[in-house]
Amino acid sequence: MKKSVYLDIRDRVNSDGPEQGLLELAFHPNFKENGFFYVNYTTEKNTVISRFQIDSTNVNQALAESEMKLLQFEQPYSNHNGGDLAFGLDEYLYIATGDGGSGGDPENYAQNLNTLLGKILRIDVDGTSDGKEYRIPSDNPFVGKSARGEIYAYGLRNPWRISFDEKAGRLWTADVGQGDYEEVNVIEKGGNYGWRLMEGFHCFEPEEGCMKENLVMPVFEYAHGFFGASVTGGVVYRGKEIPSLQGKYIFSDYLDGRMWTLTQDENGKGVAMLLNNKIKDITTFGEDESGEIYLAKHDGAIMVAQP
Repeated sequence: MKKSVYLDIRDRVNSDGPEQGLLELAFHPNFKENGFFYVNYTTEKNTVISRFQIDSTNVNQALAESEMKLLQFEQPYSNHNGGDLAFGLDEYLYIATGDGGSGGDPENYAQNLNTLLGKILRIDVDGTSDGKEYRIPSDNPFVGKSARGEIYAYGLRNPWRISFDEKAGRLWTADVGQGDYEEVNVIEKGGNYGWRLMEGFHCFEPEEGCMKENLVMPVFEYAHGFFGASVTGGVVYRGKEIPSLQGKYIFSDYLDGRMWTLTQDENGKGVAMLLNNKIKDITTFGEDESGEIYLAKHDGAIMVAQP
């Protein structure tokens, strides 16, 4: 298959750090009609959420000059940018952001409701309000409070890949851990996922006696060491080629390469199983229109999940 460049914005993206660059792209739910799509990228100091549009004369080419910046916020360090984007069934754009970087969230940004760091954000891209190139949905959980209205959920360290399971109505998020545990969460509106109070199910700051009340615990965690040390979030399989995976959340560990399936029992507890596959350096998962799964590696290789 012949390759071609869809969008070239190297003139404005900074990718000097290992966790910087063009981090995600999401197509508008009405992309076939309006030609809009959205990207999350980093400059030297900021995260930028922008809208671009395709060339009306060539649907296989996007116009770099069509950029409209919706949202920008400062990144104090080069790591923990999160960076994922996804449209929900409500047609709002959900944005995953890291805690700002360094280690241990030194400024406790993830618990601070007046910053966009360490959060899941939710915005309406089909309107403007208060001088912004987007609207804040009126039912966002912190609207009208002493907090940023864009926030949908908080207490995340470095959410590395979010995805909607439209059939079950769940938003899955994998959150990369600090030094001991990796975790997978199902995001609830207004939920506090604990970082930096907790890493997974365990106290982090303080090391003992942390306040766990009103925190949303992970669906699943695994310890560093035998099973790896950097989770890559995936998708719930809704395809037909691999019936044994139907309805299961598929994810992996970037460093170790092991792949897992995850479901929830009747009490919401995660039930995980290791797959036989072992592929290192997976940075993201994707789906086609039939629900079949694709994997992408750090070197740019794209693979199709096989039975």
